Amino acid sequence: MRLRGTMRINASGHLEIGGVSAPALARDFGTPLYVLDEVLFRENCRSYRKAFGQGNRVVYAGKALICTAICRIIEEEGLYLDVVSGGELFTALSARFPPERIYFHGNNKSEEEIRQGISAGVGRFVVDSLSELDLLGRLAGEAGTLQEILLRVTPGIEAHTHEYIRTGQIDSKFGLPIATGQAMEGMRRALASAHLRLVGIHCHIGSQIFDLEPFREAARVMLNFTAEVRTATGWLPEELDLGGGLGIYYVSGDDPPAIGDYAAAILGTVRETCAALGMFLPRVVVEPGRSIAGAAGSTLYTVGVVKEIAGVRHYVAVDGGMGDNPRPALYQAQYEGALANRMLDEPASVVTIAGKCCESGDVLIHNARLPYPEQGDVLVIPATGAYNYTMSMNYNRLPRPAMVLVREGKAEVIVARETFENLLSNDRMPDSLWKSSPHT
Repeated sequence: MRLRGTMRINASGHLEIGGVSAPALARDFGTPLYVLDEVLFRENCRSYRKAFGQGNRVVYAGKALICTAICRIIEEEGLYLDVVSGGELFTALSARFPPERIYFHGNNKSEEEIRQGISAGVGRFVVDSLSELDLLGRLAGEAGTLQEILLRVTPGIEAHTHEYIRTGQIDSKFGLPIATGQAMEGMRRALASAHLRLVGIHCHIGSQIFDLEPFREAARVMLNFTAEVRTATGWLPEELDLGGGLGIYYVSGDDPPAIGDYAAAILGTVRETCAALGMFLPRVVVEPGRSIAGAAGSTLYTVGVVKEIAGVRHYVAVDGGMGDNPRPALYQAQYEGALANRMLDEPASVVTIAGKCCESGDVLIHNARLPYPEQGDVLVIPATGAYNYTMSMNYNRLPRPAMVLVREGKAEVIVARETFENLLSNDRMPDSLWKSSPHT
């Protein structure tokens, strides 16, 4: 397993994260447990700000990992925040995140969510459809405000990644396609609106991308489209938002570009293309999520049943699984793992790490090379900071794990562990069913 951030192996052969022993975290806070390396998270934020420089914007994609503590860290690091729902917006506002630094995304915002955003004073709505454009214009008019917006368009680029996280192709639920003329229609409508101010355009081509060329091509396509819009309407963008999508290392063979190389590719392409088109440089906006949060997070589990099917497979079951990390079941995501309490032991077995949900597909890692696992060992799976907590669920009525923030030998809970009582908090028993019980 590759060590990340502040991870190190101490004299006892135990993994430490943020100066705290992983087995001690498991003992003190229970498992499954999300562990977030605050130093690495902040370093990634700073790398983005430095790479993109003054005048451009780094907008953290809250869908990767959001809670009130994360919102506060993002604010302290000088980033903007991307939200995609009323719940994410409410979280940000509850953390007192400046609303003018919020970009409100989403392909099907409800009328209530739009009103919520307008009332809060969010800086940008990223409009995803013609119907949303009309609705937002009406609601902004009713509120007596001039709302700044970006229009999301689909550039027709199919990035090399899993089909479930590929979003820039023409056949996508997101945005207005350039190729069909709908993007141009959206631009005309936005510019004609009395209550909307079009400040830029947005695209997002997908997630977990290693090749820089699709990002360069997206920039070229978007800028060429704005040149067409300039010819047709005279409008030019103040902002060019190219979304996120930079991949991270999960397993051997993954080779993501450095943040600096990613920024250089985008900024260089924007400069070259604008010069060729005779356009002034817009503010470049990017929306990283996974590449900030992913490597900063790890999940700890306790090993339970160890079951060997002779000549077939060696199963090692842990006390979590697809409930806290649905990515392997959803799109065959791969991870590394290690025994956090036995980091110096030599690998002696090839095992399948299985979760405890009642699904055969609840497997976290296939063919993990580990020391022979024993009941009570603490398994660590790194790179679980993005799209694990935010996608977690209560299947089989399993409570969601806690999350702790670790730094310089100190661990603090930033998300409390759900209880069985939490699981029942929204259940309602009709009086008729209580009365029909033989125990009443």
